[in-house]
Amino acid sequence: MPSPAPTATSEPAPRRPLSLAARSAITTGFVLAAFLGLVGVVMSVVKKDTALNSLQTSLRDSAVTDIITHTDVDRYGRLLPPDSPPQKFSQPGSGLYALILGPNGYRWKSNSALNSDFSFLKPLPPGKDQFGGPVDTRMGRVYYYAIGVTFDYLGNQSTPTTVMVAQTEQQLEGENAVYRRTLALWLSVLGVLLIVLQLLLLRWSLTPLRKVASDMSRVERGDSDHLDSQYPLELTGLTERINAFIESEREQRTRYRHTLADLAHSLKTPLAVIRSQMESASEEPARRDVLDQVRRMDELVAYQLARAATSGRQTFAAAVPIAGHAEDLVQSLEKVYATKNVLCEFDIADGASFHGELNDLLELMGNLLENAFKWTRHHVLLVVQKQPLPGRGRPGLLISVEDDGPGIAEDKIEKVLQRGVRGDERVQGHGIGLSIVQDIVRAYRGELVVDRSPDFGGARFSVKLPPE
Repeated sequence: MPSPAPTATSEPAPRRPLSLAARSAITTGFVLAAFLGLVGVVMSVVKKDTALNSLQTSLRDSAVTDIITHTDVDRYGRLLPPDSPPQKFSQPGSGLYALILGPNGYRWKSNSALNSDFSFLKPLPPGKDQFGGPVDTRMGRVYYYAIGVTFDYLGNQSTPTTVMVAQTEQQLEGENAVYRRTLALWLSVLGVLLIVLQLLLLRWSLTPLRKVASDMSRVERGDSDHLDSQYPLELTGLTERINAFIESEREQRTRYRHTLADLAHSLKTPLAVIRSQMESASEEPARRDVLDQVRRMDELVAYQLARAATSGRQTFAAAVPIAGHAEDLVQSLEKVYATKNVLCEFDIADGASFHGELNDLLELMGNLLENAFKWTRHHVLLVVQKQPLPGRGRPGLLISVEDDGPGIAEDKIEKVLQRGVRGDERVQGHGIGLSIVQDIVRAYRGELVVDRSPDFGGARFSVKLPPE
């Protein structure tokens, strides 16, 4: 088979836009990530405030329950520290500390607070409390709660005292860190589940659009005449207009062909009358000249009608099976050329179809086969192959006709394809069949290649129609 003609170098194709599903998924992903991130930040801040409030309450309860209730004064007003503070105040480095400040420089520390520095604490007046932190100390940053109290002795005398309970920041931050990690984990899981759910919802929501695209592909392949599925209300107007466009295109093409057929009949009748009258005329030179002009007019009308009737490439063309029509054409030609005893073989791919008008297919194959039958000695071969291309709805088509006749010299190929030129003036015909084939091939954006048959030695005409 002839090798395809080299194609000109073209610029890189523009980047394909993202699909609606991809756009929605990306947008939803960004929005969801921002929303969950904001939720995480807000919940972390709320958790920190809650933890600080809880810490303040815990330190206040500990100061009152564990320290103040176990502290007393003697009859002289001297402070008596707790004899047995809770275990958490007795272990050095436990992270929980207690401090009592009294008059005359009195200072008591729990065992856990030995070698600590709480110089930031100042005596508080009775009834006043203070919560603060984090404060830098030798033991690290701490939160503290301090309260001013008085211990009465000898009836109406009292000893002003400041009690403080402190806790290291590390414990609070450890709890917050655990909470943040747990929160991030669950928000991530929730985000993934929401994205998966969103993708499922998008897939379900875009199903009607995919259905429209699938039905359009079926119409392009010729498997259906129109979009016949039920669509949501938002798409009904679009699909109805597409169906109306398809019907309008087909009706217009039908009216056009009928008008051409009427024109053909209108022109052929007066031409036939002129020819019959001139054939009966007596003056031979004038009769011969007029008949030549009538014949040329007849050929011109036939050519222009055949050319104008070519429908060309159609987006919504029905698929026309080739095998059956090829057999009908060959049977008709075998009757016309019965004296030549021509053997015509087929090599037609299963399911090979022509996406266009039936008349265009018959004109195309009929002219190629008739030309082969004229010139062949005995053997003709018709080859039809599908040429699919990934990403295209319709496969390409290759129609090739070979014969074992004398063939066509390379320097005469271009001349033979011209309108009204015959390869041999001794062979009957208008000489416009191959030019009509060329017009049909151009109308379908294809390519016609003429060369020599490698198997039979005669001419080979190959028509290659591109995939769509």
